[in-house]
Amino acid sequence: MQITANGISLEVEDHGPVNGRPLLLIMGLGMQLVAWSPGFIDRLVARGFRVIRFDNRDIGLSQRFDALGVPNLALATMRQLMHLPQQSPYTVADMAADAAGVLDALGIARAHVCGASMGGMIAQHLAASHPERVQSLTLMMTTSGARHLPGPTLKVQAAMMARPRTRDAAALTAHFVHLYHLIGSPGHPMPEGWLERLVQESLQRAYRPKGMLRQLMAILADGDRSGLLAQIQAPTQIIHGDADPLVPVPAASDLAVKIKGAALDLVPGMGHDLPPALWPRFVDDICQAAARG
Repeated sequence: MQITANGISLEVEDHGPVNGRPLLLIMGLGMQLVAWSPGFIDRLVARGFRVIRFDNRDIGLSQRFDALGVPNLALATMRQLMHLPQQSPYTVADMAADAAGVLDALGIARAHVCGASMGGMIAQHLAASHPERVQSLTLMMTTSGARHLPGPTLKVQAAMMARPRTRDAAALTAHFVHLYHLIGSPGHPMPEGWLERLVQESLQRAYRPKGMLRQLMAILADGDRSGLLAQIQAPTQIIHGDADPLVPVPAASDLAVKIKGAALDLVPGMGHDLPPALWPRFVDDICQAAARG
């Protein structure tokens, strides 16, 4: 369903009983709400949650921001290497305000919040800027953005910068499947055909490469969130893979040190994805954070 949140239109799906414990899921860079798999959501609903997933702005079926133009990624990369400030069409804080707006539109005063990758960055802003709205916080495979932390492996950087050969469905599917294989969990491979189905479903639903670039610029402009982390009051659970090639392990340890009372679950063999084999562990971690909240 379409709702108005923070003054813009967002696509939202609401799962489970209305009187369940509200749990807001926030997805990562360029990813649509369908990346939170139905099987994962079903497990959360079975544990008593009312699960809300949504498309971030500029992605999926949520409002486009094409009028804001297309960022110059080459120039942005150069400025990043030179530690110069970045300009972005909108900010990660704006996306956190969108998330708070989703809760407003659904009449939810407080929610448990789980963010993955960029969604974890949004969740950090949400928990720091709107502490009264966040009952517990789960941060999956994300980072504070501190400059001293290592970045993606060179192979992953090259794959992320590469463009599909053409814009036809087969080429786009092959491109994204290759990327997701590269950053995925070596110890917990996806079932046969899983990535292909997810990519095809996402492409058929919406394809917004310019929106993804604007989201990436928001991440680059956001920089180091270390100062925000001290403001987080919600009980926090950090979930991170020890084989993550996109956001390496030191990012998880950094978060655990900077967020007071945070618990860290470092998962052997996990990369930068949400493999079905690990869903029970993820659900248990979210439940533990919720119990502390």
